[in-house]
Amino acid sequence: MCKRDVDIAVISDVHLGTYGCHAKELLKYLKSIKPKMLILNGDIIDIWQFSKRYWPETHMKIVRKLMKFVVEGVPVYYLTGNHDELLRKFADMDMGTFHLQNKLVLELNGKKAWFFHGDIFDVTMQHSKWLAKLGAVGYDSLILINSMVNWGLKLFGKEKMSFSKKVKAQFKDAVKFINSFEDTAAELAAENGYEYVVCGHIHQPEMKTITTPSGNVTYLNSGDWVENLTALEYSNDVWTVFKYDPKDFQTDEIEEGDLSDSEDLRSKLDITTLLQKIKLEIV
Repeated sequence: MCKRDVDIAVISDVHLGTYGCHAKELLKYLKSIKPKMLILNGDIIDIWQFSKRYWPETHMKIVRKLMKFVVEGVPVYYLTGNHDELLRKFADMDMGTFHLQNKLVLELNGKKAWFFHGDIFDVTMQHSKWLAKLGAVGYDSLILINSMVNWGLKLFGKEKMSFSKKVKAQFKDAVKFINSFEDTAAELAAENGYEYVVCGHIHQPEMKTITTPSGNVTYLNSGDWVENLTALEYSNDVWTVFKYDPKDFQTDEIEEGDLSDSEDLRSKLDITTLLQKIKLEIV
């Protein structure tokens, strides 16, 4: 597969370290693009549920691939989310072309774009964090059960289904929350003179224009790599939502100079040890 040139690629809500993460598919996507800039818009590593008992090799390969971008000189911005909020203690840290920040503002063809995860708009996150963490565990369990059911459906030649999407569709409050999230983000962006606002957090890929009292704003959401398997791409002054399709990734070519076989890098990127240290320092 030939690599596609992309000016900016945005991914969020990968949730490395959880059963729901589609690391294999994400790795194929990352190998298929040649970005000039990569923005990781929060919840990339799920520190809330991180455990040494579950850190598959495919998850480690994602970390290596991201570091490979850095080694190649690609600017990589890691914007913190709620599931990796412990990293906010280290915000504004720069290591070569790797930047750890809480938010990012870019000027794209004369228009300002505001990037941030979006958990600041979540009332549960602000006032009942324990409830949000409990919900995260429940969500991960639901995804695990859903994966087993889908395995059975595939075995019998039937279409896959999404439990969480069905649950969200049946609760008006969930739809209301998503609409409120999008409107609030757009209104705040317009008030601050931004033409684009780019979020993650709600696992709902989207690209639309929202009219606010302060003007029109293009609202974008990169979705997630748990259910939707989506990303945002910006090229030639145009934004698009990328949706992973297995048909487009029949061959999984090994990149020339792939860092996955480097023992030196393996020792430098012991992510499990690093995350344990971060937890100990903050807790």
